[in-house]
Amino acid sequence: MTSEVQPAVADGAGATRPRNGRGWRIFLRDILLIFLAALLISFLIKTFLIRSFYIPSDSMNSTLIQQDRIIVNQLEPGLIPIAHGDVVVFRDPGNWLPPRVDVPVNGFVGAVDAVLGFVGLSAPDSNDHLIKRVIGLPGDTIKCCNDFGQITVNGIPLEEPYILLPDGVTKATRDDFEVTVPEDKLWVMGDNRYNSADSAYHRDDPTGGFVPMSNIVGRALLISWPVDRWTWLDNYPVTFRDVGSGTSGQ
Repeated sequence: MTSEVQPAVADGAGATRPRNGRGWRIFLRDILLIFLAALLISFLIKTFLIRSFYIPSDSMNSTLIQQDRIIVNQLEPGLIPIAHGDVVVFRDPGNWLPPRVDVPVNGFVGAVDAVLGFVGLSAPDSNDHLIKRVIGLPGDTIKCCNDFGQITVNGIPLEEPYILLPDGVTKATRDDFEVTVPEDKLWVMGDNRYNSADSAYHRDDPTGGFVPMSNIVGRALLISWPVDRWTWLDNYPVTFRDVGSGTSGQ
């Protein structure tokens, strides 16, 4: 003979009834655990894999414009070597950024932004970083300009379809220079060449215009917002095909 456990029901004699309150507590506990797990996973992804930044200036026009949101792969250069033409986000190598003026923010808005920044959905520190295109890898010699106004890398002139120049200007950047990139450094330039405080602009600074590899946060992969600008960011391998492989992965 088998027996079955029947759910308790209340009757007039005061029989016990399971309390629904305990079921709600378990449900809320599970929701909280799922939420905390999602926060932890998002934090780990932001810390080690990818994160979001927004574009604070016009220096990369027209590839990137102000307020674009980008997704950055943080595995580069730690696990994946940086390549010529990559668009990289990096920490200020030495007073490239002007002094920051903090703007008062509503407490609630600031708290929300801090939480979103924690999980990588916001980028409250974007103004503390720069974004440029890699033109020179360690060991490269970069020169501006040849008779046609082109930058050369290791003697190879670059056809640069991504740059924005003022009307009537054909020279790839304003000032002449010739540099050789030291070990563990990069030479980076903005696509908006005449409106970018890049390596060429800072070549007489103590940094020499070079960005240490250790300052690289990662490579920008795509524009994620606004939706109508969603696109992968190209590193134009054809442009740099003949300049050599560099030594960024060593």
